[in-house]
Amino acid sequence: MTSLTKLSIGVALAAFATLGHAQKPLDIGFITTLSTPAGYIGEDERDGFELAIKQEGGKLGGVPVRLLVEDDGFKPATGKQSVEKMLQDGVRLFSGVNFSNVLVAVVPSVLKQNGFYVSLNPGPSNFAGKGCHPNYFSVAMQNDSYSDSAAMAADEMGVKKIVIMAPAYQAGRDVMNGFKRTYKGEILAEIYTKLDQSDFSVELARIRSLAPDAVFEFMPGGPGINFAKQFANSGLNKTIKMITPMYSMDDRMLAASGDAGEGFYLVTQWTAQQDNPASQEFVKAFEKEFGRRPTVYAATAYDTARLMGSALKAVGGDIEGKADEFRAALRKADFETVRGNFEFAPNQHPVQDWYLVKVERGQDGKLDYVPVRKVVENHSDPYGAECKMG
Repeated sequence: MTSLTKLSIGVALAAFATLGHAQKPLDIGFITTLSTPAGYIGEDERDGFELAIKQEGGKLGGVPVRLLVEDDGFKPATGKQSVEKMLQDGVRLFSGVNFSNVLVAVVPSVLKQNGFYVSLNPGPSNFAGKGCHPNYFSVAMQNDSYSDSAAMAADEMGVKKIVIMAPAYQAGRDVMNGFKRTYKGEILAEIYTKLDQSDFSVELARIRSLAPDAVFEFMPGGPGINFAKQFANSGLNKTIKMITPMYSMDDRMLAASGDAGEGFYLVTQWTAQQDNPASQEFVKAFEKEFGRRPTVYAATAYDTARLMGSALKAVGGDIEGKADEFRAALRKADFETVRGNFEFAPNQHPVQDWYLVKVERGQDGKLDYVPVRKVVENHSDPYGAECKMG
């Protein structure tokens, strides 16, 4: 064998080895809720995230990825167990959790192992202020933001007296604090419910006796559907306005609630009617792929995947060897968001616009979200001043 032949074979083998290494997919841990009545939320988040991967032919930012999906069953302990197993297997990039109580159990394990967690839905206050961390990002919102924007909307609507309700868990407490901090009228009662509650007769009787101008409630998933139906059946919807975040009457909840959602006022950072090109393309692609309209959960999951893609592209998928560069690329948020206006505050939580929509019937007789106005522009959370990145 000539030296030239040996050299050619050596170059070929080296090229093949390099190619094989480049094509090894990067694992992304995706722990979410797929069972229980809240399972549709995790389904929408998974589908929104996977759509971004499918659009790139199994890649994000040109980097081959493998999405490792596990069901947390709505249980913090299960989520923690899943993430620790993935960490043992070498996974260092995570997303997917859709409830704050599960997120609070999962994130510390990731950060302890120098991993990255990019939240696609919950934004508990724990990680927005003093507990912020360079490797933690929240893409959808900080929990207070959809309640303080609702308080702004209530003030603009002239609501003088209100009852506020939320489940007694991390997101519920954040939501209540955000509303109380901002609302200028009188809060007649602050009612905490169970996270999995289905019967709201006691709460509705109390609301009737207090006779508020409006109710603000944060009740995602099955409990929110039950509450909306019982609120309508009680007749209280005829005299009392309902002001909620979109998470209390998302597309799937609206379909399941029958007529009960009619007249609801909702604050949100996105609806399927958003008129920017990225949103329109996303809605069209999601409907074609899954045969249904995406919820806000799917939209922020899609944004999360594309954000990750922008950062993976910047480091060629090397999130451990180039951790500082990967972090900087995430902070830059160099991707086209479906929300149109998005950047990270210094605490790595969103700065974005919030809108008010109303559930009304269209010409086809179906209930849908009708835009009312923009409530607040370039809105961030109140905890950023407490965040000192180490």
